[in-house]
This record gives sequence, C-alpha cells and structure tokens, in this order.
Amino acid sequence: MADDSVPVKTYVPPYQKERWREHADRLGMSQSEFVRTMVQAGRRDFEVPDRPSSEEPAEDTSSGLEPRVKDALSGDDHRSWDALLESVTDGVEDRLEEALESLQERNVVQYSGREGGYRLVEES
Repeated sequence: MADDSVPVKTYVPPYQKERWREHADRLGMSQSEFVRTMVQAGRRDFEVPDRPSSEEPAEDTSSGLEPRVKDALSGDDHRSWDALLESVTDGVEDRLEEALESLQERNVVQYSGREGGYRLVEES
C-alpha cells in the first residue's frame, strides 16, 4: 500500500505559510510537496539519543535548548508557542535553504519532484 496517501494537518502562522509558498514556487513544487520534502529532509539528519539504562545517570537531552527557551522568556511578557518556536529556531529554515542550494550547485544533492524530494548524487 505504498501508493496510498493520507492527509496530515498542521497549523502555522500566516507569515510562515507565505514563506513556504514562496519557497515552493521557487522550486516549482506544490505546497504539499514542499512540506513533505522539507519534513523528510529534516528527518534525514535527526538523531534520537539513546535512552539511558536504569544503571546509567540520565543525561541532559535538551541539546542546549533550555537556555535558549529561558532567554526567549526573559522579561515580564508571556510568549506564545509560535513566538517561542520562532525564537529558538531562528534562521533554521534559511540555513537549510542555503545549504540545499549550495549542495545542488555543486551537484552533491539533486531534487526530483517526480521522486518526491532530495537525494545525494552518486559519485562515479
């Protein structure tokens, strides 16, 4: 059943949807294809830390995120989830876009809309 598709819903702020739409347009992709591709690209380098055994002391798994959250929350104002997310992920989308563009220019990574995303170019 690999050819079956099911819908997935998410909610993003209007400015983010517009950025994604513009980026998708530049790549000649639909918005659905763009979101699917970016999620897969993000998951490719995502590492899940091993869970410590009961004998091992638990390590800090925040990956340095807690200090960034505390910095974003400094002050008297409350911050929404979206505002916090934007604060701690500042520039990630732009850096990913720049990295993919650079890799494509050097023919290290190739994008195929037909195949549904990016892949490394095989060395000859």
